Amino acid sequence: MVEKNLNYLRANWVLYALVLPAVVLLIVFNYVPMFGVIIAFKDYRPLLGFGGSQWVGLRWFERMATDPGFLRVIRNTVSIAIGKIVIGQLASLTFALLLNEVRHRLFKRTVQTLVYFPHFLSWVITAGLLIELLSLRGLVNNVLFALVGRRIFFLGDNQVFQATMILTDVWKGYGWGAILYIAAIQAIDPVLYESSLIDGAGRWKQLLHVTLPGIASTIVLLASLSLGNVLNAGFEQILMLYNPAVYQTGDILDTLLYRVGLFDRNFSLSTAISLVKSFVGFFLISLSWWLAKKYAHYHIV
Repeated sequence: MVEKNLNYLRANWVLYALVLPAVVLLIVFNYVPMFGVIIAFKDYRPLLGFGGSQWVGLRWFERMATDPGFLRVIRNTVSIAIGKIVIGQLASLTFALLLNEVRHRLFKRTVQTLVYFPHFLSWVITAGLLIELLSLRGLVNNVLFALVGRRIFFLGDNQVFQATMILTDVWKGYGWGAILYIAAIQAIDPVLYESSLIDGAGRWKQLLHVTLPGIASTIVLLASLSLGNVLNAGFEQILMLYNPAVYQTGDILDTLLYRVGLFDRNFSLSTAISLVKSFVGFFLISLSWWLAKKYAHYHIV
């Protein structure tokens, strides 16, 4: 058995050599830093190091559990993330279905390119554009004032900030998210459309009885896998667009970690928060893979 494995390794050493750098990077940047989670159980002082800092057990976890601000951050994170997942999936699916009905190739490709383009812009650039557009004297508010006689402080009002984050994120990514749906639609056997046409089905009936059933497994798969992102509400986007006026509804786990760890320099508390997020994320990812395997028959051998 050992000799057989060695022969296989000799025959495919080039492939293993290509994978080796990625494995080394994974170990160095993902596994070696795991030792740092010990900070969550200590009153960490950089000058004292891991070994010299005082052991405090679960103090930081107790502080998290009893802090009303932390619970508010959890609610913000979950509500923004779920909004992005649900509305984003619906927008991507709707766009893919509508694009599939377009028969003019040049127009179809032009629309695809224009809709995909925002995905390739960094949030630094996108945030700069959004700040200009959504400010009180920006283009969007000028149009609103001309139509209804009022302005909305999109980036400074707690009542609309979450909706603004969700809709701007969906606008930026729904075109890219539609790629898998478009590929799934194109994989449907054209004979099914021809048969339905012979039976008298119009475009709407074909959509309901051919297209949607044909991509049902893809819809279930993407919905299941997106569950793992419930605690990822979009750090870059919110960091670029939020401010203290909207902390009540806009502060999320990642921005809290950023402030606690880098500004307050409370490394122990930030590590404890990150550790809790990692455990919950691991559970959600495991659940999403189980759901994908059970309902979409998707798994890695």
